[in-house]
Amino acid sequence: MEETKFIWMNGKMVPWKEATVHVLTHTLHYGTGVFEGIRCYDTKDGSAIFRLKEHAKRLLDSAHIMQMKVPFTQEQIESACRQIVKENNLKECYIRPLVYFGYGQMGLATKGCKVDVSVAAWPWGSYLGEDGIKNGIRVKVSSFTRHHVNVMPTKSKTVGNYANSTLAKMEALNSGYEEAIMLDAQGYISECSGENIFIVRDNEIITPPTTNALEGITRKSIIEVAKSFGYTVKEELFTRDQLYISDEAFLTGTAAEVTPIREVDNRTIGNGMPGPITKKFQSTYFDAIHGKVPEYKKWLDFVK
Repeated sequence: MEETKFIWMNGKMVPWKEATVHVLTHTLHYGTGVFEGIRCYDTKDGSAIFRLKEHAKRLLDSAHIMQMKVPFTQEQIESACRQIVKENNLKECYIRPLVYFGYGQMGLATKGCKVDVSVAAWPWGSYLGEDGIKNGIRVKVSSFTRHHVNVMPTKSKTVGNYANSTLAKMEALNSGYEEAIMLDAQGYISECSGENIFIVRDNEIITPPTTNALEGITRKSIIEVAKSFGYTVKEELFTRDQLYISDEAFLTGTAAEVTPIREVDNRTIGNGMPGPITKKFQSTYFDAIHGKVPEYKKWLDFVK
């Protein structure tokens, strides 16, 4: 990770190396924090944060689900995100807001725990690699099941949820793949370890419903792009064998952006290269986030 100068902590700019927490911080022990991943892109009109309002709203929604009373408004969190980009002189970066129960109380109960908020930002390239963006990645259906909706709150980006994702991700990496696909408790495709998933069959776009997957902001953006091209987008359950025989497949996420899938469980998807629909969506998305598509400038929040 490339260090930057400052991290925003509870309303103050703190030098990177001094942005620390106590070893008895509640969330460190019990995984009760919530977070967001946000990207800022360099455009001809200056640096712009992608769908900042939606990300800040989802952060607060996650906190609400976890019964965390955040001591900052949505507008203050949005301002902190812009400020951290500006103070660190970043043109493009990844932004990580984190809401967590801080130091002062231990035990499982969170009643009375202090709620802290931090926002960090640093340069971060393609999460799954430039080659993955260009040529597609190999993925594995994980042996680890995505949380049942009554086991962990699947609409909250809760820190503790991602132990599940880490197990799946490491299993995939250790097996020679780049990413993991996770099934829900009923055995249907849910999402990847940190991304949503789409397949293309007979020119129809299919993605799992958000009843069993995170309400991805990049997912929402690609659905909008697909519909603008006249494609039907179905939000419905599908199985791993439907994925195997899909014409195209790709995943979406803030970190991964739009990444094609060329192989699943040693089975080639399509012709083993990014398909035409995937490439069309990918190209439009990358143009949009860099301010080159007027109709999608509404997605950009410029840092001034």
